[in-house]
Amino acid sequence: MTESSVEEGVPAFAKADQWRERLAEHERSGLTVKRFCQERGITQWAFYAWRKRLREEGTVRFALVERGRVRPEPAAAGLELILTTGERLRIGVGVDGATLRTVLEALRA
Repeated sequence: MTESSVEEGVPAFAKADQWRERLAEHERSGLTVKRFCQERGITQWAFYAWRKRLREEGTVRFALVERGRVRPEPAAAGLELILTTGERLRIGVGVDGATLRTVLEALRA
């Protein structure tokens, strides 16, 4: 199975998850990048590109989601999205763009 056949039609967030797992697997394997990629039929270019991309994303922080009755909160939220399902997504003033994109990709899936 080649790298392109594994990833065709896979949403972006799922590809990132697949690559996170591959990178973790590489760390556990003790293999060189070259050997690891050869054994899995992926290119070294893709390996290094994804490793760089995922490192640059940084830490993603999620808040606890409570279902059920919504309690009133102070007006400190920067933005509140009300989804078609009626659920609310509160986005704090200090959220970074990469985190917001990750959350929105997950919601679209």
